[in-house]
Amino acid sequence: MAGGAIALLLTTGAFLFWQGHAASRPTFPTAPEARAATSSGRQFALLTPELPGVPEATAKTREEKRFGRADKDRDGKVTEEELLAPRRKAFAKLDIDHSGQLAFNEWAAKTITKFEGADNDRSGSLTAAEYIQTAPKPKLHPARCNC
Repeated sequence: MAGGAIALLLTTGAFLFWQGHAASRPTFPTAPEARAATSSGRQFALLTPELPGVPEATAKTREEKRFGRADKDRDGKVTEEELLAPRRKAFAKLDIDHSGQLAFNEWAAKTITKFEGADNDRSGSLTAAEYIQTAPKPKLHPARCNC
């Protein structure tokens, strides 16, 4: 019994010693100060000098970037025309007959074309085999290297 207690104490002591040793951090020497080196009487600076006139990048918030994209004429203001221009272009692509009104067939033209292309027997309905053809193609993501 005494031998078991001694073995338990020795194991506990070794574990505590090992944990204390692992927690201590090694100290590294400080880096020497930079100084000029001489070669055949000429001095060369070891540090790269600051370049004059190099602009610093500023961090923009998400809203500042969004405002910058909307402000097409860069006058510091977003007009209604600037804000609606992308939507007008998208609407014009859908408005096939250029009537200024969007009919259901114009709005659903892509889906209608997809349905008609998949309906091989022209029955007006899709079988399971035909419906599979309408599945969106998977997007191929380029391989990313985690090197």
